[in-house]
Amino acid sequence: MRILRLIACLLLMGASVFASTSDELKKVQLELNDLKIEVFRLRQLVEDANAKAEAERVAAAEARALNRRFQADLQETMRQLQEATRILNSRLGSAAVSAPKGGAATASPANPASEDEKAFNAAVLDYNRGNYALAAESLGLFLKSNPQSARKPDALFFLGLAYYNQKTFDKALQTFDQIVKDHPSSSQFLPAKLKRAQCLVKQGLKPAAVKAFKEITDGFPGTPEARTSQQELTDLGF
Repeated sequence: MRILRLIACLLLMGASVFASTSDELKKVQLELNDLKIEVFRLRQLVEDANAKAEAERVAAAEARALNRRFQADLQETMRQLQEATRILNSRLGSAAVSAPKGGAATASPANPASEDEKAFNAAVLDYNRGNYALAAESLGLFLKSNPQSARKPDALFFLGLAYYNQKTFDKALQTFDQIVKDHPSSSQFLPAKLKRAQCLVKQGLKPAAVKAFKEITDGFPGTPEARTSQQELTDLGF
């Protein structure tokens, strides 16, 4: 009987220990699950923070690139306006003043502009007003009617700009090419080289555009066109 009671006591003690151990295991498992959830939450927070930081970095880089592009486009637009103003001013008549000895000064009217000059000035005026299609048509007629005009490089340049602003980059490229090839001593030579390179960018011809921009930065350092070309190269990743 004593032996039976002893065995019964041992069984009761074992069951108690087993129950206690089981409860402890369940408690540990619950704590592990809680820890896993917390680790997952923290990992998600870190990933979200990294993604936000990367998005902010990309946005800042894009903002800097847009600002550089805006500055370059603004400089180019100002240069075009200055060139248009210079050309128009050079065609305006001014009174020639002479002062004969012993007499009062007399003014003689300047010679009226020729018909071809009037046509050129009208076409440039259309361009400045944003009437690019009309300007292109007028400049095309001017060039056809006056193939030997001293204003031919200017007319070609504004014709190229009119095409460029209409996004007909193939025609613009051909027009700027003509200036570069046929009028290397013209004041429009370097601006035409720059716009030619920009046409290549618009057409997706990146290697050719990079080469064209580098020709300007290497061959004409310090010029406005070289500065714009360097900005273009930066935007292209060079």
